[in-house]
Order: sequence, then structure tokens, then C-alpha cells
Amino acid sequence: MKTTRVFLLLGLLALLGGCAGSTPRMAAVRSFAAQAPQLGAYHELTERYRNTYQREQPFLSASADARERELDRQRQAACDDFAQLQRGVQAYMQALGRLAGDGAYDMEDQVKSLGDGIKAWPDSGLSEHHVSAYAGLTRLVARAATRPMQEAAVQQLMRDGRSSVQQVLEAMHILLTLYGKTSDNEEKIVLGMLETELPFLDPRRDRLLQALARSQQHDKRVEYHLIAARNALAQKNLAAIEQSHRMLLDQFPHP
Repeated sequence: MKTTRVFLLLGLLALLGGCAGSTPRMAAVRSFAAQAPQLGAYHELTERYRNTYQREQPFLSASADARERELDRQRQAACDDFAQLQRGVQAYMQALGRLAGDGAYDMEDQVKSLGDGIKAWPDSGLSEHHVSAYAGLTRLVARAATRPMQEAAVQQLMRDGRSSVQQVLEAMHILLTLYGKTSDNEEKIVLGMLETELPFLDPRRDRLLQALARSQQHDKRVEYHLIAARNALAQKNLAAIEQSHRMLLDQFPHP
């Protein structure tokens, strides 16, 4: 009888130990981590920004082509760093999820994806304080990857990462604004060229060319409208993650 009671007690302790990560606060942390895929829109728009010149080039004059080619060189150099910001925030969110008891995240791969750091691109709005915030965030994530799953570790990571996360998200907002302005400029170049050249086509001699140009004009208008909506969604997603992060911080006592 005593042996049975011992086994029941051990089973109960094991059960309680397994549920340590199942408090409402830890459930809220895991829910926050699950929002990480919403950062995907930022990644897609970063890649679209990277490829701006390839879309513009057929519509550029010779003088505009030289200018845009130089801008393309700068974009190609900067976009790897722009993309890293999203990976840093995602790794932070998933590190929190792992520490809160979600074993679905492979933090070894996440840490490797963060690379050796980024540099400032002042013309884009990505400044030195954003770079420092990203570096601090990556150090925190790397350290958190080796810590055991427990509420104290979650609280420590959130407390230490508060400022860095805020600044990295700020940088992402700034870059999304840059992407939007660049897309608007691309739209003016592409649609401007079509609108300028179409009136000079002879409806009889250039009938097929005119039909193709008008079709492309329509498709491009739809494309730029959709990209503007995608950018607005990406900004909205970032704002939602910022709000969720603030609400989560409010659930944990400050030191």
C-alpha cells in the first residue's frame, strides 16, 4: 500500500513538473511566439525592393538607367542586412516560445541564421543605434538558446531585450516606408513611360503592340496597388507585434 502511494506521489510530482510551463503567462508567451510568421510580409517586400532595378530597366531612359544602376548596386549591398532584422526579431520571439515550453523551435538553426552582424546604411534610415540594437538582440538570443525552459529565463530575456526589440522593430518600420516610396517611384517610371509612348502608336499599324502595352499598363496598375496594400499589411503586422510585446511585458513584474 505504501509502495502504491509512493508511486502515485511521484507521478503527481512528475505531472506538476511537466505543467510548469503551462501557466497563463507562459501560454501568453507561446502565443506571442506564434506570431513570428507575420513577419513574412516584411521579408517578401525586402526581396521585392532588392529587385527594383530588374523590373524598372526596360522602361528607363539612358540617363535614368545609369542613375538606377548605381542605386541597384547600393540595394544589393544593403538588402542582406535589411533581411537580417526580420531574422533577429523572429529568433527572439521563438527563443521566448522555447523557454516558455514550446519545443517546436530549433534555436541552433535560428542562431546560425543571425550571421556576424549588420552595418548601418544611413541613406536608408538604418542607423548605428539600430545596428547596436540588433547586435544586442542576437547576443541575447544566443545566450537564451542554451538556457533551460523556465519562467525566470523568459522574464530575463524579455527584460534584457525590451529596448533592442523596440529599436529593431523601429528600423523595420523605417525600411518598409522606404520600400513604399521606392515602389511609388517605380510606378511613376513604368506607368509614366507607357502613358508617354502609347499615344504615338498607330492604331492600325501597331495594333498588336498597342494591345500588349495597354494590357501591361493595366497589369502594372493592379500590381502596384497590391504592393501598396501588402506594405500596409506589413506595417500593421509590425504594429501588432509591438503591441503584443508591450502587453506581454506588462504581465511580468519589473525588477
